[in-house]
Amino acid sequence: MKTKVKPERPKAPLSFLGIACAVGVSTMYYNQPLLEEIGRTYGVSAGHTGFVAVATQVGYAVGLLCFVPLGDILERRALMMRMYGAASIGLVLTSLAPTLGWLIAGSVLIGLLASVTHIVLPIAPDLVSHEERGRAIGTVMIGLLLGILLARTFAGWVSGIHGWRYVFGVAAVMNAVFVPLLYRVMPKLPPKQDIRYAEAMRSLWTLFRNQPLLRESSFVGALVFASFSCFWTTLAFLLNSHYRLGAGVAGTFGLVGAAGALVAPLAGRLADRHGSRWVLTVGMSLLAFSYIFLWGTERAHASIALHIIALAIGVIILDMGAQMCQVANQTRIFGLVPSARSRLNTVYMTIYFSGAAIGSALATIAWVHLKWNGVCSLAVGFIALAFLYHANGCRIDDKHRCHPTIEDELMEA
Repeated sequence: MKTKVKPERPKAPLSFLGIACAVGVSTMYYNQPLLEEIGRTYGVSAGHTGFVAVATQVGYAVGLLCFVPLGDILERRALMMRMYGAASIGLVLTSLAPTLGWLIAGSVLIGLLASVTHIVLPIAPDLVSHEERGRAIGTVMIGLLLGILLARTFAGWVSGIHGWRYVFGVAAVMNAVFVPLLYRVMPKLPPKQDIRYAEAMRSLWTLFRNQPLLRESSFVGALVFASFSCFWTTLAFLLNSHYRLGAGVAGTFGLVGAAGALVAPLAGRLADRHGSRWVLTVGMSLLAFSYIFLWGTERAHASIALHIIALAIGVIILDMGAQMCQVANQTRIFGLVPSARSRLNTVYMTIYFSGAAIGSALATIAWVHLKWNGVCSLAVGFIALAFLYHANGCRIDDKHRCHPTIEDELMEA
């Protein structure tokens, strides 16, 4: 395997990369505030509709594993255009699903193609110097995070007017329109290495095996995102059962959470200045506090208005903590092997979203049997495991590697 001559940095605005991430990742999250409404359409319980969200995350994890390594070996602009176009078709099919089974199958397809987000994200560090890596990732991440959160708001509001099927139809149009925009704004992005797909896939294990910092970041990230998914998967159930509030209100909490997502650029700068371990510690502490706060306020005897205000405050803290952890983890991994950033991201995000799928599945079960007490207990348990792994992880300045470079091993793989 031969490494290509290092090209000049591509010219593309970080803000446009953020929009690309937002459009791609939002397709995964439209269904979360709609689960109650979907259940009514098909005449099934929360225990069944919760697996629509799980199916999307499982599809996303598979897409990360199978599609994202292509970002190191194919021309990326054309690859992104094909995936956004295919996502548009998948969204149309989902909007027309005649049964819950077909909707779950369509959700897996949407998740597969939404992995385009993580072909886009590794482009950001290529646009800046090594010392500004955290800032660049934080800038693009804010688009990704707003896509995650505002997708719920958009879905809740649109479904309240036209029904849940219309949400996926509009999303299909958005993805289709984005294809010519990519062609117009993005330059051609040639691959960094001349390797075959099979070689790229084999090198994933080489990266995972020889980079302890990648393993640590992946497992901590998975536990953090499992905890984060516990809340968002069951929020619609909580609002409906406790307050008789529908999808529109559940979606509005995505808008509230967007305030917490604004911490992403700050988290990137803090990672550049203080190191990623410090940012991770702060982020996990905020996440743990948010669940303790949400748990305590829900049990308090107060008016519905006060409960909703407390829930909004908890959402902001929850999102701040989760986004700090994500920016810190990705700042770490993108500094390990610059020529393999898409594959590093493949390893990290596959494990990360496997955590999300597990968190959503277990949260649905916890809700069915123990309601909000079970969900919060489960989420705090995930954070405790993440803290334990973090405390026993790489104890070096994470501006450097935990292991010597494996560029030579990748070239021989």
